[in-house]
Amino acid sequence: MTASPGRVLYLVVCAAGPAAQAGRLVAMAQEEGWVVQIVATPSALAFIDVPALENQTGRPVRSQYRKPSEPRPPRADAIIVAPATYNTINKFAAGIADTYALGVLAEAPGLGIPVVVLPFVNSALAFRAPFLRSVEGLRADGVRVLLGPGEFEPHPPSDGPDHYDDYPWKRALAELPAT
Repeated sequence: MTASPGRVLYLVVCAAGPAAQAGRLVAMAQEEGWVVQIVATPSALAFIDVPALENQTGRPVRSQYRKPSEPRPPRADAIIVAPATYNTINKFAAGIADTYALGVLAEAPGLGIPVVVLPFVNSALAFRAPFLRSVEGLRADGVRVLLGPGEFEPHPPSDGPDHYDDYPWKRALAELPAT
């Protein structure tokens, strides 16, 4: 494993509208001294500007497992999953690791890496029993899921685009442990 260049934050980006603004969180985290590594779900690649994020972070956007001959990235000191989709939250809670992003997340609680999940889901999905069980299960694992009053509050179906600009990126960053 390569030496860590400082406090390393993995930002796991999922395929939801606010993903296009992930650079906002990168900038805020860098201002606080974090080295940011973007990990994108395969579907999120269509939502983000990969070259711009690579330029901003100075690191490649990761969406696949590395080849054995490639160097290991520095281990995360903390992880933010944002915007976290219904699908990713449910798979993370179920322990499914069918993508690189989910593999990183599946292992994190067992490694003691703090994980903050900032959802972006509509109310039709957020109030379904499977989703509520997933949130409860993640919280029981020590994952900080920012869902509820004063955190992320689900929007009505079809209203997602009206909420991209007020997505609470800074709230997720505020939940990271101070070091």
